Amino acid sequence: MGLVDGPGIRTVFFLQGCPLKCSYCHNPDSQHFMGEKSISVDEVLEMANRYREYYDASGGGVTFSGGEALMQGEFVAEAFKALKANGVSTCLDTSGYGVSRHYDSVLKYTDHILLDIKHVDDEEHLKLTGRNMDGIKHFIDVLSGFGGKVTIRHVMIPGQTDNYEIMDRVLEMVASIKKKVDKIEILPYHKAGDEKYPQLNIPYTFEMVPAMDPVKAQVYEAYINARLETMKTMESEHLKAV
Repeated sequence: MGLVDGPGIRTVFFLQGCPLKCSYCHNPDSQHFMGEKSISVDEVLEMANRYREYYDASGGGVTFSGGEALMQGEFVAEAFKALKANGVSTCLDTSGYGVSRHYDSVLKYTDHILLDIKHVDDEEHLKLTGRNMDGIKHFIDVLSGFGGKVTIRHVMIPGQTDNYEIMDRVLEMVASIKKKVDKIEILPYHKAGDEKYPQLNIPYTFEMVPAMDPVKAQVYEAYINARLETMKTMESEHLKAV
């Protein structure tokens, strides 16, 4: 059960494997592509139907997360299609890096997207995740034809992304889809997954990075959402004037 993984109360399926290797990842065990269990579309439906009364009461549904759910886009599309046919709302939690040939079929059956923007600078994005920003830029372009809502998420790292310039550049990145964005969430970096790295024998480069002050993160969240609404209002007024 998830309460922060899309609208309402949701059942969350975490799919194994991620092409990004984020330095602050709190689930590094989800990065490799060797999963311990396979699941079918029928099993997804069976589990979702157990909790229909919670979805109906809260406006919830099913969220596919990861790892990176878009790496298994063909399965996600099939599962979302079946869920939609059964009246269950669908949400995709993604970093925008996946198998691009399946994007259109996934988005066709997606109601809501949680899009995680890791960084706004290509060089810093490469250092943080192991990948450049081509993937996230391409996915945002694809979203121009998306008919649902998008929630933007950004993990704020103290001393690195906790400044207004970064907030403004996040807005620049999503300006083309701003009408689809319902809100931007600034998630404070935390240390919850630290102990997993030595257990998995993975170097943890963020060992000396302190947790982000959640109160400070809320200040930036209020700022970026206020600017987002201003951008939307200005565009609407321009269209009326034209």
